[in-house]
Amino acid sequence: MDWLPLLSTLTGAAIGIVATLVADRNRWKHEDAKEARRLRLDTYTQYTTTVKVLGETLRALAKREHPSDAERALALREAFRDSGIGTASERMWLIAPEPVVKASNSVFHCLRRICDGYIDGTAVGSPEDRARWEARGEAAAKMRKLMREDLGVGPLTERHSPLVDDYSNPAGRGS
Repeated sequence: MDWLPLLSTLTGAAIGIVATLVADRNRWKHEDAKEARRLRLDTYTQYTTTVKVLGETLRALAKREHPSDAERALALREAFRDSGIGTASERMWLIAPEPVVKASNSVFHCLRRICDGYIDGTAVGSPEDRARWEARGEAAAKMRKLMREDLGVGPLTERHSPLVDDYSNPAGRGS
C-alpha cells in the first residue's frame, strides 16, 4: 500500500483544521475587542452625560431661592446623590483604563467642590465659582481627550460645550 497519498490527505486535513481554529480564534478575539470597546463607549457616554446633567442641576439649584440655607444644602446634596454620578463613577473604575479613571475621578471631585461651594454659600458667577467651573472644564476636557484616545477616535478641533463665561453671556455660546 502506498502511504504517500494517505499522508498527504492527513497533512492537508490537519493544516485545514489548524487554519480554521486560528481563524475562529482571531474572529473571537476581534469580536471580544469590539464588544469591550462598545462597553467602554457606553460607560464613557453615561459618565459624561451624568457629569453634564449634574453640573447643570447644581447651577440651577444654586440660583434658585430656597426657604433657608439648610434647605438649599439639602437640595444640593440630594441632587448630587440622586444624579447617578456614584454609580457612573464605579462603572468607570471597573471598565476604564487607569488614565481615564484618574481623569474621571478628577471631574467627580471638581463637581463635589462645586456642590460644596454652593452649600457653603458661594454665589453663582462669583470668582470662586468661576474658578471651580474652570477647573471642572479643564478636568473634563482632559478626561474626554483620554476617552477618545482609548476608543481610537481622533481629537476634536473645536469646542462643543460652553465655558463658564458662556453661561453668563448666552449670545456667546458655542455650538
